[in-house]
Amino acid sequence: MAAEQQVVSLREELICPVCLDIFTDPVSLQCGHNFCRSCITQCWERDGRTSCPECRAEFADRTLIVNWALSSLAEKTQTLNLNQKVKESKLQCEKHQEELKLFCETDKKLICVICRDAREHRDHRFIPIEEAVENYKAQMKSSMESLTKKNSEIQEMEQLQKTKISGVREQSHSLQSHITSHFNKKRQILAEEEQRLLKDLGEAEIN
Repeated sequence: MAAEQQVVSLREELICPVCLDIFTDPVSLQCGHNFCRSCITQCWERDGRTSCPECRAEFADRTLIVNWALSSLAEKTQTLNLNQKVKESKLQCEKHQEELKLFCETDKKLICVICRDAREHRDHRFIPIEEAVENYKAQMKSSMESLTKKNSEIQEMEQLQKTKISGVREQSHSLQSHITSHFNKKRQILAEEEQRLLKDLGEAEIN
């Protein structure tokens, strides 16, 4: 069991976060996250921006660094067929000690062939474990793509709001400068008028 857990743990380290499969031609981004070369280039083409799908960090160029260590591990994993060994590891039903080969879609649980014929699973819908894995894998990928898209939309909205706020601030500063200039001119005119009237008054008193 410990060996099986180590195999699963190792395989998880070799999974691309985009395609959810073992790395193929793994590359590292400037932020340190790793992806299949084809996966990250497709993401960039689809999103129209050079950013990391994991941390959303954006880069000035499309620099991709080949991760030789991951590439070597991925190749060895494929050679040893660890994925197939994990699939062949037999999970047993606690009740009947039979191999769990089916997935009950009604109860959302793994069952054995004896459980399938039990009264509690009567009229339930069953599919092979492999098919259930592929279904959930597709759902996870779709959910990740949806979350990535929503995150991009939120960032675009945030940037738009920042642009609007910056525009409002510029207009406010411009209006403040205009008001200040206008009242300074008014004060100058009033001061000049005051001096003229005082001068006229002084000349009238002399005469």
